[in-house]
Amino acid sequence: MPHISDRGLTMPASPIRKLVPYAEEAKRRGIEVLHLNIGQPDIKTPVEAIQAVRDAQLDVIEYTHSAGNESLRREFAKYYNRLGIDISFKDVLITTGGSEAINFAYYCILNYADEVIVPEPFYSNYYGFTTETGARMIPVRSSIETGFALPSIEEFEQALTPRTKAIMICNPNNPTGYVYSKEELEQLRDLVLQYDLFLICDEVYREFCYDEDHYSVMNLKGIEEHTIVIDSFSKRYSECGLRIGALVSKNPEIIQTALKFAQARLSPPTFGQIAAEASLKVSENYFTESFIEYKKRRDYIIEALNKIKGVYTPMPKGAFYSIVHLPVDDAEKFCIWMLQEFSYEGQTVMMAPGSGFYVGKKIGDHQVRIAYVIEIDKLKRAVKCIEEALKVYPGTIK
Repeated sequence: MPHISDRGLTMPASPIRKLVPYAEEAKRRGIEVLHLNIGQPDIKTPVEAIQAVRDAQLDVIEYTHSAGNESLRREFAKYYNRLGIDISFKDVLITTGGSEAINFAYYCILNYADEVIVPEPFYSNYYGFTTETGARMIPVRSSIETGFALPSIEEFEQALTPRTKAIMICNPNNPTGYVYSKEELEQLRDLVLQYDLFLICDEVYREFCYDEDHYSVMNLKGIEEHTIVIDSFSKRYSECGLRIGALVSKNPEIIQTALKFAQARLSPPTFGQIAAEASLKVSENYFTESFIEYKKRRDYIIEALNKIKGVYTPMPKGAFYSIVHLPVDDAEKFCIWMLQEFSYEGQTVMMAPGSGFYVGKKIGDHQVRIAYVIEIDKLKRAVKCIEEALKVYPGTIK
């Protein structure tokens, strides 16, 4: 029998989605599953986006430009300009979701066995994308005790090798909700310049900073040609299924190289681009209302979880995620047990095991990532389920 590739065998399963079969089985048994495992917002998609698709007068759904429709790229550049970031449409390449933007960025800068330094815990798919390229992810660990602040620059320097090509961060951070300050980013800027590295920053949650303003790496002076930004419409406009993202860089060689990979996959989705362009024109009220709702959810669930004996989670500063320490022997076993064997008043909770957000196998074994993307009534029921489950789970640490 032919063999599966080494790449396929080493590709990690998503901690966010790999427990889906257990959730599906629970639903077949009539259990309501409250989803805290995935960043799928329940905020309404802008009506303008949906209407734009309905109104599209297309006789043929044609390929678009491989870099994305110029009209969309121009509107996206205007969005950045409104944020005080000076780019043109030529600095933007539209991708099939933010995931493809990360892939393209890695393909542009990484050779086989090259290394990317990433603070951990990190968005789990970063590890998968690195594996696809044949490169290595080198973690620099942040701590739940500090709220997952940026590790010291000395720790980054200790992780450097001759194969290091880039540092990658997510700001605001998924899975921790930490927001890196201007001062922390300036430290990374100096490191990137000193060692001639790329700085990749995933900024898809920039609208959701609850306690301080977001500072983009695109505003860092002196590293314009070192900087690559990953962006997406998925979370900002609650359009996860749209699959429209962007790679943004003022380094023309990055854009030109990424375009070759974009040409190989032909073009991003036509209707997705139509909806995305309409989304860029929605009122600021859309963001204001979303911001207020997410902040209410954050404030509720973090306070409620920290009242449960043995549970601890720091207050996230942005995005809509948090890493939660649970008093259990193994968080993944606990998550599976909740779906397979536990329910409270006909409900249970699906969470993402924390180990999948770390490189080390034992790191995160007592943690889960939650996404507070469901309404507060459901969050209240989810917290109650977790509290009751911990009382009866055989592996709860007393």
